[in-house]
Amino acid sequence: MVVMGRIVAPYGIFGWLKIQPDTETLDSLLDYPDWWLGKNGQWQKYAVETAKVHGNTLVVKLEGVDDRDAAFAMKSKQVAVPREQLPAPDENEYYWSDLIGLDVVNLQQVPLGQIIDVFETGANDVLVVKEVAVKQVAQPDDKQAEARERLIPFIAQVVLQVDIAAKTMQVDWDETF
Repeated sequence: MVVMGRIVAPYGIFGWLKIQPDTETLDSLLDYPDWWLGKNGQWQKYAVETAKVHGNTLVVKLEGVDDRDAAFAMKSKQVAVPREQLPAPDENEYYWSDLIGLDVVNLQQVPLGQIIDVFETGANDVLVVKEVAVKQVAQPDDKQAEARERLIPFIAQVVLQVDIAAKTMQVDWDETF
């Protein structure tokens, strides 16, 4: 499954849902007649009865979700489609969901952390890279160190190599940033 968005709220009283898509174009999800909703890898298939663009979100009526209570129970679930239904990405293009979990190292082979999120800005996409927390044995209270997050621009000058199979990404980024 490839996550393409999430349900943010019920819409109205007849079971409609408000969807925040994580797609390149706002209406890309409308190309798929069936959506899979779920969390933590637990997916359930729903047929799309009708859907439309509404501002910067989508509103959708799914088969079997017929009132506000049923719609409210769907809040915060992810919206996904099976990978085999998606077009293959072009060279040097990636689905965001394929980037999540990659280990990031810089040119000096210093591990910077793991990609936990990707988001869009007006200029370019940004990777959220979180360091793996390690114990600080030098501290007398032996507390976990705070895991550091880095925001790294997903641009050709910074991202040098992506290896989905090896789950790694090499970047030209200083470890102190």
